[in-house]
Amino acid sequence: MSLPSLRLKANADRRLRAGHLWVFSNEVDVVATPLTAFQAGDQAILEAAGGKPLGVVALSPNNLICARLLSRDLRHPLDKSLLVHRLKVALSLRERLFEQPCYRLVYGDSDGLPGLVVDRFFDILVVQLASATMERQRDEVLAALLQVLKPAGVLWKNDSSAREAEGLQRYVEVAHGEVPEWVALEENGVRFEAPVMQGQKTGWFYDHRMNRARLAPYVKGKRVLDLFSYIGGWGVQAAAFGASEVMCVDASGFALDGVERNAALNGLTEKMAMVEGDVFEAMKELKAAEERFDVVIADPPAFIKRRKDLKNGEAAYRRLNEQAMRLLNKDGILVSASCSMHLPEDDLQNILLGSARHLDRNLQLLERGAQGPDHPVHPAIAETRYIKSLTCRILPS
Repeated sequence: MSLPSLRLKANADRRLRAGHLWVFSNEVDVVATPLTAFQAGDQAILEAAGGKPLGVVALSPNNLICARLLSRDLRHPLDKSLLVHRLKVALSLRERLFEQPCYRLVYGDSDGLPGLVVDRFFDILVVQLASATMERQRDEVLAALLQVLKPAGVLWKNDSSAREAEGLQRYVEVAHGEVPEWVALEENGVRFEAPVMQGQKTGWFYDHRMNRARLAPYVKGKRVLDLFSYIGGWGVQAAAFGASEVMCVDASGFALDGVERNAALNGLTEKMAMVEGDVFEAMKELKAAEERFDVVIADPPAFIKRRKDLKNGEAAYRRLNEQAMRLLNKDGILVSASCSMHLPEDDLQNILLGSARHLDRNLQLLERGAQGPDHPVHPAIAETRYIKSLTCRILPS
C-alpha cells in the first residue's frame, strides 16, 4: 500500500515520541502537506519536520484531532493483517482475566485500534465503528473478527453521535449470522440479558464490572436503592449478593422491563421493586414518604459531556449525591459513580465531601474504583480513563 505523507511542524513530534497517539491540526505543516489534500478515512505516513517517518496514521482532516497513530511500523498500515494481530493481542488479555467470554474485547486507542469498539456476549459481537477509517475498513474488520473469534452473530451498532464528527451516517444492522434482540451475558456470576439492538451504547456497560463486584460485602441483608438503574447491572447484582430488597429507579420503562427480565433470570423477582420516572423527582418523593435505605447507588449518565458543561454538570452531581445522602439510614453506604471524562476523581470526592458537610454528616471514603481491565487506560491519553466509583460511609456528625 503506497501512502501519502503528513508532515508535522518543528518539535511537534515530541508528544508522539513520548507515547501519545494523536495529532492536532495546528501541529501539521499545512504548507508542505495541506490537510485539504486528504479525505476522512485516509491513511498516511506521519513525518517529523525533518522528514523522518514516525508511523502510519488514520486521518480526520476536518477535526481538531486530525490524525491518530495506527502503527509505528510503516510496514503495517490498517488492513486485515493488522486487525487480526491486534485482535489476538486484545483477546489474549481478556481470556487471561475472565472465565466467561463476556467483556469489552476492543477499547479503541488503548488496544491500538482507534475508532473501534467491540463488546463480546458469548458468541455474539456488538461492534461500533466511530471513525471514517474504520468505516472504510468495515469489510476487513468483519473478516478479522470472523477469523479470530468465529462468532455466531455480529451486530454493527453504529448509532453513536461520535460518527457525526466524521461525517458518517448512523445505522444498526446485523453484519453476520443471527443476532437476537436480547443477548445473554454473565458478570460476577450473575446472569443477564442485554438489549443490543435498542439499548444504550452496545446494550451493556462492562466498564463497572469490578465496581459492581465490590458491592457484595456492603449489601448483604440490606435495603438498596439503585438510581439510574438501566437494566439492573448494579441492582440485580446487589440482590444476587444477598440484599434483602432492591429498588431500581429509571426514567425508561424499557430499561425497567430489562430489570424485571434480569431479576427473573436469577430468581430474584421477589426482592426487586421498580420505580419509573425522573430520578430527582423520585428521590424527592421517597424522602417525603420517609423511605430510607442502607445502601444507595448513584451511577448517572455523563452529566459533563463537554468542557463547557462543567459548571452545570458539577452542580448536577452535587444535587444527586446530596439527595442520595438524605435517603440513607444513619450508618449508610453511598456508591457514587461518574462516567464523565471531564470530571476528575478528586473533584467528585470534593463534591461528596461538600454534600456531606452541607447535611452535617461525616464521610468516610472506603474504596476507590475505576474501569475494569477490559477497558485498559493508555497512560499518555487521559481521555481513555473516564470511570470513577467511590464507596463511602455516611455517618451522623
